[in-house]
Amino acid sequence: MNFAEKYLSIRKHTEQLCGPLQTEDYVVQPVADVSPPKWHLGHTTWFFETFILKPFSSNYQIYNEDYNFVFNSYYETVGNRVIRTDRGNLSRPSVSDIYQYRSYVDEAMVKFLSNEIKDDVNELLVLGFNHEQQHQELLLTDIKYILGNNPLFPVYSEFKSEILNLPSAAQKLLNIQAGVYEIGFNGDGFCFDNELNRHKVYLNDFAISSSLVSNHDFIEFIADGGYSNFNFWHAEGWDWVKSNHIKAPMYWHKIDGKWFNYTLQGLKPVNDEHSVTHISYYEAYAYASWKGMRLPTEFEWEIAAKHFNWGERWEWTESAYLPYPGFSKAPGAIGEYNGKFMVNQKVLRGASIATPEAHSRITYRNFFHPHLRWQYTGIRLAK
Repeated sequence: MNFAEKYLSIRKHTEQLCGPLQTEDYVVQPVADVSPPKWHLGHTTWFFETFILKPFSSNYQIYNEDYNFVFNSYYETVGNRVIRTDRGNLSRPSVSDIYQYRSYVDEAMVKFLSNEIKDDVNELLVLGFNHEQQHQELLLTDIKYILGNNPLFPVYSEFKSEILNLPSAAQKLLNIQAGVYEIGFNGDGFCFDNELNRHKVYLNDFAISSSLVSNHDFIEFIADGGYSNFNFWHAEGWDWVKSNHIKAPMYWHKIDGKWFNYTLQGLKPVNDEHSVTHISYYEAYAYASWKGMRLPTEFEWEIAAKHFNWGERWEWTESAYLPYPGFSKAPGAIGEYNGKFMVNQKVLRGASIATPEAHSRITYRNFFHPHLRWQYTGIRLAK
């Protein structure tokens, strides 16, 4: 697959994710962390226009000068922008306008990609592919939040499963011996800058579960008063529980004494065997504490991951999101991609059912604030 084919394939998948939506669904922003679907469509297009076409395609005519203000996300280098909380207030540009914008940029990109691509542009292009794939995951989880907070619980798709049907294996603890291990990306393919540089860490003996925590396991925690016993929680997590009246994972509803959860297929009874998801770090820590165990560090996870199935849920770790030794930010706007977020966040490892194909690897470092749970986040225990 050449660059043009790869580009069009990724762009098509983004639009396919929006296929089940009604026009009104494209505009909604229920909370600050969720962006309207039409904004994702525009922002990913703006990325290619701003970082590929404008600097490298001769005679390219910008589609609309105002779109830089509308679709810039957090790149201070590129200029002012609509603040994140106001993305849902933009009735214009319309959904139709944004699809026309995508077509315009796609046509220009395909023409641009028909020429020889220099190495520096090649790197930006691959970054653009991965950037859009990141937004595909955000897009799907944002759509779920939008629909899941509609009192009618509308179905996104009857065919979109939230499990991977990975080969079943008996739950057990895998023992990993103490030693010096190498952590971080190693190879010639793409990785984000936060996966560099590869370095050595010393790990003590540890054990890690071969399976994720299930809904059945988590229901036991709830039934045992897990959300009402401060002993299992960090002080900050306990404040979060009380302030927000948290009693169960996101999307769970107790109806006539039984647990239901909103899924992409609509409101369904909670399946005991499925991996629990939409869990905050606070909840993951509390559950581990209740079990007399802990969460793995990201380094333990990376070393052990080849011994278990992963990829169904983003897995909370006990590691703060920090730079690896020797980390340096790239100059200009691209340097704003990861480095400036390395504070007050926790690392998650793995992938989820919303992660696009070929966009996961064992060294991938996702990161979120401890209270967030709208992504497909889950729990793996260690000790």
